[in-house]
Amino acid sequence: MPTPTRLSLARLAERLPERVRTQLGNAPLLPGGGQGGRYWTRLVPVLALVALLTHVPSFARPVWSPDEGFLATQARMLADGGVLYDTVVDRKPPLLPWLYQACFAVFGSASLWPLRTLAVVAHLVTAILLASLARGRWGNRAGAGAGLLYLLVSIGLSPEDTQAATFEVFMLPAMVAAFRYAERRRWLAAGIAVALCSLTKQTGGAVLLPVLWMLLQDARRRGVPWPPALFKIAFGFTLPIALVAAILTKPKGFLFWVVTGSGDYASFGGAWLQMIGRALGNSAILVAAGLGFLFPVGRRLWLKYRHRPLPAAGEEHGSTADLWVWLLSSAVAVSVGFHFFGHYYLQLIPPLVLLGTGAVATSAIRWKPVLVYTTVASTVFWGLALAWPGERLNRTTEVATAVAAQTTPKDTVLVWGMHPELYWLADRKPATRYLTAGFLTNYSGGKDGSPNVGEQFSVSNAWQTFDKELANGLPEVVVDDSGIAPYQPVMVPRIENLLDTHYEVVGVFADTVVYRLKR
Repeated sequence: MPTPTRLSLARLAERLPERVRTQLGNAPLLPGGGQGGRYWTRLVPVLALVALLTHVPSFARPVWSPDEGFLATQARMLADGGVLYDTVVDRKPPLLPWLYQACFAVFGSASLWPLRTLAVVAHLVTAILLASLARGRWGNRAGAGAGLLYLLVSIGLSPEDTQAATFEVFMLPAMVAAFRYAERRRWLAAGIAVALCSLTKQTGGAVLLPVLWMLLQDARRRGVPWPPALFKIAFGFTLPIALVAAILTKPKGFLFWVVTGSGDYASFGGAWLQMIGRALGNSAILVAAGLGFLFPVGRRLWLKYRHRPLPAAGEEHGSTADLWVWLLSSAVAVSVGFHFFGHYYLQLIPPLVLLGTGAVATSAIRWKPVLVYTTVASTVFWGLALAWPGERLNRTTEVATAVAAQTTPKDTVLVWGMHPELYWLADRKPATRYLTAGFLTNYSGGKDGSPNVGEQFSVSNAWQTFDKELANGLPEVVVDDSGIAPYQPVMVPRIENLLDTHYEVVGVFADTVVYRLKR
């Protein structure tokens, strides 16, 4: 039998104005009870099914991108006793390498299916958090719409960017959680979430901007001082980073590789047309994938600009200024380094989805055409992922098979190129901590025209360390995967001299050359 307290709260809820009840998303006043419980038990299974279906193609390939190959190779090196940011280096934070290492320890390192499964879970958590945000602002239907729209458009880029288990995918849950906690004035939790986001990928820290913006706006509205809340955010942000630095045996290496040592890599330079073309191309692809909910956003902006009244099904509830700040900070993060790779654009999807959800929920536009269009677009990208050309992967697999045939498990291998997945596919140990030629030449994908490529632009002391590693034993096989890139051996005297003096060609696969140590 209902208690008097529950009855009084229920009556209070019935007397609330319709606008307030809509803003509360028709959630029950008592935790875990009533409609709210039924809402989530119905929605979450649907979101889980959609998350799995949209990312089924990710399980169809052994590796989707060089980032996956880099992480898999790193994890094996760490399992063999390597030290992160010392004998195992990367320009990324440590959380994802550790996650790969943990999965390999439990499930073995022969397949990435455990990571792909966790990537699906990460997408599901992101969708649930977005549904919660949208439901609190615009009601139940908007919550369901936001979760579904995110999952459908999360594959709306090149399959190599959306089906891989890489940094952005695992960054998004913490990013959305930071925004959600800030909206609820849980500042300590928001700071912790920002830290976890940053420890997955540095650009995830951009969500700190909307968090701080919401803090200042909340303090202004409520007339309360903001320094105590700011201290909570700062403490929550600092604590996880300090703990990670304490866990690492080389905290100075962590600071260098993750923060101070990436200036040249992220600098502006290279082929302007190439970079602008990639930026516009990936932007256009994402817009096409999300046009169903981006059109209402554009329409709303146009009408606002024209000073015309907005045809609305009901009064708009609350401001979306915080969402625009979030989108702006994410756009800046995507632009850092001027690479504009497709997977960078995943960071834009959560704020875009919420803006689109709000535009639909507060206008006369119906949900059905929005969801139908996004579903059709998602189906196209899903089919594209299944039919994605595999020539590069087939050639890499062929080279890896040849490398394995030319070596024993005790031998080391040097891949001179930007495809470290060769190490993982061949199941051979790298001869150096520098898994790509980028560390030794400052080359980065997407900047083929950069003038700052060569031995003299390497990471500080990288060549001295490289020489010491090879002095302990030359690799049995060297794979020259540079092709016509600006770091090919004829342009890097040390590598050219190494190959001419100690190695002979044992295989050619298109523009990839395999060398073996002379006997």
